[in-house]
Amino acid sequence: MYGTVQDQLRETLDEIRAAGLYKHERQLASPQAAHVVSGGRDVLNFCANNYLGLADHPAVVGAAKAALDEWGFGMASVRFICGTQTQHDALEQRLSAFLGTAATILFSSCFDANGGVFEVLLDERDVVISDELNHASIIDGIRLCKAQRLRYRNRDMADLEAQLRAASGARRRLVVTDGVFSMDGYLAPLDEITALAERHDALVMVDDSHAVGFVGEHGAGTPDLFGVQHRVDVNTGTLGKALGGASGGYVSGRAEIVELLRQRARPYLFSNALAPSVVAGSLAALDLVTGGGSERERLRANAELFRRRMTEEGFDLLPGEHPIVPVMFGDAVLAARVADAMLEHGVYVIAFSYPVVPQGRARIRVQLSAAHSTDDVEACVRAFVAASPHLGASGGR
Repeated sequence: MYGTVQDQLRETLDEIRAAGLYKHERQLASPQAAHVVSGGRDVLNFCANNYLGLADHPAVVGAAKAALDEWGFGMASVRFICGTQTQHDALEQRLSAFLGTAATILFSSCFDANGGVFEVLLDERDVVISDELNHASIIDGIRLCKAQRLRYRNRDMADLEAQLRAASGARRRLVVTDGVFSMDGYLAPLDEITALAERHDALVMVDDSHAVGFVGEHGAGTPDLFGVQHRVDVNTGTLGKALGGASGGYVSGRAEIVELLRQRARPYLFSNALAPSVVAGSLAALDLVTGGGSERERLRANAELFRRRMTEEGFDLLPGEHPIVPVMFGDAVLAARVADAMLEHGVYVIAFSYPVVPQGRARIRVQLSAAHSTDDVEACVRAFVAASPHLGASGGR
């Protein structure tokens, strides 16, 4: 039987390759950092979610090492059986205090956190209203519940209000959005979203994975930036990006919502508890984030410098202030060739194309880090120029 299936799968893989959409996995031979070793050479890394440079921070690594001796390697259990150490509870409390929420529950990833929310909160009597560009984990999580599904155009408040009106007869209405849309670097207008939700008696959920730790006055994410912490009902996020970059996710928000998730969220009930070293490292990362804002300021300055220099060189960037900076090429094959050429110039970046982004909107998503120096940023710009001669003498569009 598999012989026929094998031929079909190979045909599909050949089609992916022919379209220039095949994703090759480059290997790192070093810790995750602003400078990494890949393919036997030292290169600058401009495509990691390591926004604050904490993935190899000595304090985070040291806490994780110490946890191996104190707490062991793994939990070998789910939380409600024998998988909860005192430090798991401490991390949940620290996250609640940091985010300004009533309670927090840890998951093995934010993908699992988003996969566990909707089925617990919503049934066929309810409506979920989702931004059209929400992360795949939100889309998949919504598919698991029986609620009616409505979408609104990306960050379009008039369309959102129209969907809220259409859902007026539902028992519960839940508006869900990314805090930062990961392919574009755009921020959701949470002040307007929460105001609309309040007017229409709806709940609000935000996935803040690309904001927590560095966006907002205190680094607590987009609710912090817009001053709506107490108007967001469900706040999901990850420990796998700015907060140490290892793994783990969370749902933080209303106490009753978190309590019910502990009882019924399937990814929580049927997945191993977070490894002790990850918990300890994440606690150390939170200490660094709450202890000062110098990393956040350096990250902001790096993003500003990169945007200014790339604009001067004539490249087509999506507008914004976030350290996600999409450099637009349109054609998938072209974007992939530029990314490969940049590696030869010592800069590690990755091209994104369909189905991750819409057809004809291929790009190289550059991600700045607080660990990058000014010289690193300038080197990245020079690599773009050198790798893009076909775009003109200046490297521009």
